[in-house]
Amino acid sequence: MVKVIPLFPNPPKNYTPQYMDQIVKSFSLYVTLVNTPGEGRNTFTVFTNLQTDDSGLEIGAIFNHGGFVKISENNKPHARGSVGTTSVGTVSVTIS
Repeated sequence: MVKVIPLFPNPPKNYTPQYMDQIVKSFSLYVTLVNTPGEGRNTFTVFTNLQTDDSGLEIGAIFNHGGFVKISENNKPHARGSVGTTSVGTVSVTIS
């Protein structure tokens, strides 16, 4: 689908209700086009400064997780700060 940007008419010397109606309709169409997802095809894309987790991202947004581009999904979190350490028991070292 090809998106055609709506025509914004030149203003008349005296504003009329009809002119304002045209402006409102054109702007409403423009906002609808901008906010409607569409298809894309690229031969080269660079993403800079990608987030490293999906914290605060909307579903479908991309992020860099350990060098892999991932897409945020519902119920599959990649939480910020998901690193942990643990220890078990003690170690004794004797030097003779």
